[in-house]
Amino acid sequence: MSAECSSDIIDLALAEDIGSGDITSECFVTPDRQARAMIVARCECVLAGVSVAAEVFRRVDPGLQIQVLRKDGDSLDAGDIALRIEGRAGPILTAERTALNFIQRLSGVATLASTYVSAVAGTGVKILDTRKTTPGMRTLEKQAAAAGGATNHRIGLYDMAMVKDNHLSAAGSVDSLREGIARLKSLHPGVKLEVEVDTIDQLREVLALDGVDVVLLDNMSLTMLREAVAIRKPGVLLEASGGVTLETIGAIAATGVDFISVGAITHSAAAADFALDFQEE
Repeated sequence: MSAECSSDIIDLALAEDIGSGDITSECFVTPDRQARAMIVARCECVLAGVSVAAEVFRRVDPGLQIQVLRKDGDSLDAGDIALRIEGRAGPILTAERTALNFIQRLSGVATLASTYVSAVAGTGVKILDTRKTTPGMRTLEKQAAAAGGATNHRIGLYDMAMVKDNHLSAAGSVDSLREGIARLKSLHPGVKLEVEVDTIDQLREVLALDGVDVVLLDNMSLTMLREAVAIRKPGVLLEASGGVTLETIGAIAATGVDFISVGAITHSAAAADFALDFQEE
């Protein structure tokens, strides 16, 4: 993630929370009051967003001393300390909620990603995230998914071409699809192409085309997925998608597909529980 992107989202989050000022800390905490605090995991989780949380504190008060103790991707137990903060108490309190919001949300994504990755361990199948992300948080959430062991799919509409069912409807015919592939290869050489299908007949049509790198098998039954794997074209990867749960993902992986995309990693991840605790002098 670029530093510029991180800076923008942190500034937006702080502006949203602080507004015209932290009136509670202003009135109840003396400006010179010093404190030590720590962000602590309250549950087992996979950590993500610790560097973002640290930057929140620095952004509120560059004079704060931040010690990052664990890194993204680390497995934490309840009671583990992710980072320590030392300095003026007022800015620590001002930054507290925003820092926790980032680390809780992103660690929740990383933890859920890790759960799905563990469910297919040993199969060779890669778990993909999707574009079903919180607006404005995509890059951070995809970093969190990667911290949990998932593989990032395309970041947006610009770094990979993906022809979905509505594109196929708009194209109108296989000839139109073939023409679109030619335009893509001419205008955007090197960009990978994925095409979505939901029937075996559609798959056969797509496999007959040149220039397709990945085929997305949408909402196919296990029987259809196995048939798709049996007729696959060398050099074309297969991605299963749609309705994937922890209960079904093992059987899907066993069909022999290369990827399984899981939108739930980002759109349904529950926040991990973290807290900021002050340490007694």
